[in-house]
Amino acid sequence: MKRRIEMATLQGSYLFPEIEKRKNAYLVNYPEAPLISLGVGDTTEPLPTLVAEAMGEYARGLGARESYSGYGPVEGWISLREAIADRLYQGRVAPDEIFISDGAKCDLGRLGLLFGQEARVAVQDPAYPAYVDASVIMGQGGTFNGRGYSRMRYLSCTPENGFFPDLEGADDIDVAIICSPNNPTGAVLKREELERLVSWARQRRVTIVYDAAYAAYIADPDLPRSIYEIGGAHEVAIEVGSFSKLAGFTGVRLGWTVVPDRLRYEDGRSVQADWRRPISAYLNGPSNIAQAGGLASLREGWGELQEGIAFYRENALILRRRLVELGVKVYGGSNAPFVWAHFPGRNSWELFDQLLSKAHLVTTPGAGFGPAGEGFVRLSAFSSRERIEEAAGRLAALFEA
Repeated sequence: MKRRIEMATLQGSYLFPEIEKRKNAYLVNYPEAPLISLGVGDTTEPLPTLVAEAMGEYARGLGARESYSGYGPVEGWISLREAIADRLYQGRVAPDEIFISDGAKCDLGRLGLLFGQEARVAVQDPAYPAYVDASVIMGQGGTFNGRGYSRMRYLSCTPENGFFPDLEGADDIDVAIICSPNNPTGAVLKREELERLVSWARQRRVTIVYDAAYAAYIADPDLPRSIYEIGGAHEVAIEVGSFSKLAGFTGVRLGWTVVPDRLRYEDGRSVQADWRRPISAYLNGPSNIAQAGGLASLREGWGELQEGIAFYRENALILRRRLVELGVKVYGGSNAPFVWAHFPGRNSWELFDQLLSKAHLVTTPGAGFGPAGEGFVRLSAFSSRERIEEAAGRLAALFEA
């Protein structure tokens, strides 16, 4: 069997398996090393009690004839779609514009099917690596030139430009994948910045795929949590959301995508109508048990869920404050669950190795998110308070030595 050219152009391994590989190799030599993971953004704390109970009750019901259920609606439960529209969007989108899925990452991969191989895709640099890999697998990447893929546009996001994507000369693209709060930088687009982005997309007929997976971590009321808070966004933007960090569903798998009715192709055809085809072909609806948990998260479990978000937000502030005390320039960590630490002139994989071997901390090297991530490491706030405080102490011991 011949190998697809697109798969052959993928570079190395996916970032997080590579981190796991290096961590395991270290443990072979130092099996007793007390590692603390601040790397992969995987939640660690138990689900809200009422949410776990709702899923358990639904699962038990599957064992009785009178309460058994099979396939649900392809688009997801209408009750859950209504709850998302009300609780998270305050009516800015309609329930029939929301499509429930098995996770935001899955939808981010499937969305490429709407645009085809000829689409020119732009990503922020640095960016969550799944954006690039999914585009390359779809056939939208082109050849690898040593720093990136020839057909992809990399929108530089650095401290010098306030982490706002550099749109200069980005006139030949069809799709721009934007994440706010950003993974990995922790930067959040301000209202005026988001207005500028939407205006740019409207002028150039660019479709924005807006990843809002970490929107729940925005504490500042002046910062927008959704692109649909901006006028005109319904005509140019698709927004992806997730229960993974909102409700701790990293292992449960539940997300949603908003495809507005007003979003159209150049020929006037509804994008929403096309979106129904791949989710019917590839998904056939998300897990009913997961949806029961999602619905409980937005109803009776909402208060407990907010406590969990505040817990991880405080973890991020603990890491941020300690690094600032040590004289390290840091970004994020206040309205996002990630801290983006800058070590100018340093190789980020060497930083990763130093933190692993000297402090027994697993982090994420910035270069794994793109060329502009060189010299940075990302620290995740998803851990227990005890481990976060221990990690902060180890950072102090390392950089004060």
